[in-house]
Amino acid sequence: MTATLTRTRLLASLLAVSAIVLVLIAAGGVVPGLFSDDSSDRPDEPTTEGTVGYVDGYWYDDELSVDDRDDAVLEDDELDAVVARSMARVEEIRNLTFEDDVPVDVISREEFQTEHDDIFVELSEDEQRKQNVTYEALFMVDRDTDAADELEAMYGGSVDGYYAPSSDQIVLVSDNPETPELDEVVLGHELVHALQDQHYDLTSYDRETIDQDNAKNGLIEGDAVWVDTEYEQRCGDEWGCVLPADSDPDDFPELNWGIYMTLFQPYSDGPAYVDHLLETDDGWSAVDAAYDDPPTSSSTVIHHEEREPADTTVEDRSNESWTPLEFDGEVARETTGEATMVAMLGANALSPDQQPSVIESEALLTDDLGGFDYDQPYTDGWAGDELVTYIDATAEEPGAADSGYVWETEWRSSEDAREFATGYLELLDIHDAEPIEDRQDSYVIDEAFPGAYYLERDGETVTVVRAPSVAELDGIVDGAAPAGEDTLERVSADDSADDDTASSDDDDGDDSLAGFAAPGAVVAISLALLVARARVTPRTRVSEPSRRSVSADSATSIASEIDPGRVDDCRHGRGRA
Repeated sequence: MTATLTRTRLLASLLAVSAIVLVLIAAGGVVPGLFSDDSSDRPDEPTTEGTVGYVDGYWYDDELSVDDRDDAVLEDDELDAVVARSMARVEEIRNLTFEDDVPVDVISREEFQTEHDDIFVELSEDEQRKQNVTYEALFMVDRDTDAADELEAMYGGSVDGYYAPSSDQIVLVSDNPETPELDEVVLGHELVHALQDQHYDLTSYDRETIDQDNAKNGLIEGDAVWVDTEYEQRCGDEWGCVLPADSDPDDFPELNWGIYMTLFQPYSDGPAYVDHLLETDDGWSAVDAAYDDPPTSSSTVIHHEEREPADTTVEDRSNESWTPLEFDGEVARETTGEATMVAMLGANALSPDQQPSVIESEALLTDDLGGFDYDQPYTDGWAGDELVTYIDATAEEPGAADSGYVWETEWRSSEDAREFATGYLELLDIHDAEPIEDRQDSYVIDEAFPGAYYLERDGETVTVVRAPSVAELDGIVDGAAPAGEDTLERVSADDSADDDTASSDDDDGDDSLAGFAAPGAVVAISLALLVARARVTPRTRVSEPSRRSVSADSATSIASEIDPGRVDDCRHGRGRA
């Protein structure tokens, strides 16, 4: 079961400006094409399946009487006409025709929250453990917080709509409780997911890891956002469309910025990736072909070049006291990817109390302050990674305090590895890590992310080992935290540095943490713009039960947006059957 939560706002205000197509009512019914343009270049007998821009009697530029209304509340017959015209508009932009009708339902947010909570999948105890350990390893969810709760909180009040491949249905969610209003741009976005599913089968893609999820969503969501952006522009310039009344929430929910940035990346970088494909001589044919050979990593979407992940595999070097977590006889493995690493190192830059951040806000935010720049010096040399959760084999009922992990990361050059190690050491500093006396490159954190950490860099590989205590590091990885002095040297992450050439020192020759440099007002403005402009679609995984807890039969649209919570949404996220 795969679902598609196509475009979901991660904030109560994360409403993408949308429009509602109104319908013409005449003599008690809807009259299609009353104001249509009967241009001579259109076929005399158009068909839904064979004519781009024409669906069930409606052309993409037909005008409907409902276009002039003050609200976006539609009766059933009006909704049918709006959906048909919207399908025709998506075809016109995307140059692809629908093969089947797409059922659409408009509901209130209250109804969604009370009757559609089945998009969140119940995780087994082991699945929850892996998910919690993964997000704790990323410093996104602390020891006392459940990752599933954080992921569900991102979706509960922020879903604008979703497409469910299992039922081929779109559900649009309105904040108007009494008379739900349709948002035509949101409808257009979800219709793109339905179109993708009809032609490419969105449930067929592997979404076993967070990075696979972001990679596939980079294409799927990038395609949908590219189309809905063009759709929205035409609503203002060429087409009559109806938007729900603007409404600003009284207050914005607190965001987990690390998770938010992870989920947002396909929506942020995906449209530019699709643009890159469109600039080839093949145009939309190049985008269509990409569904047969989709991106294999978020790095491909970020850098617009194929970056096949390295075959990174954590070798089990634990003793009898520790064992890798397994599902169905297989070791539970996770690949976070470049985009998620950027989120890990940059999330603090967006915190309201302006905590120190490895990646400062001025480097993280795009020039228009409306998005994030995921091409960062600390992480742009990513080649692969794998994180394996370990469980104390001696504990009768192992809990969070009885877990650890090994996170092996591969880089394109030894200098890239040094830069990431530097960023990770700075992240440990931010979380008040204390060096362990007489232990090489080993640290202890007491508070939110408690445990002992050991870092090892070997050429192009950086490995992080975490255990409940210093004594147990060696139990998870034989030889971890050896006696001796620290060996890791911090370098300057510099865009201008050559791959295999050491970066120049910081201007002041100081190894201190990169502080929160951007003025508070600038950050506040950027966050407001993100809240107003961002459109995020939760994703979901199709079958693997080892990730997040957002998984929906209606999440394939999300269809892969979130890894940790598995969503069967069309947007992209991972979801679980």
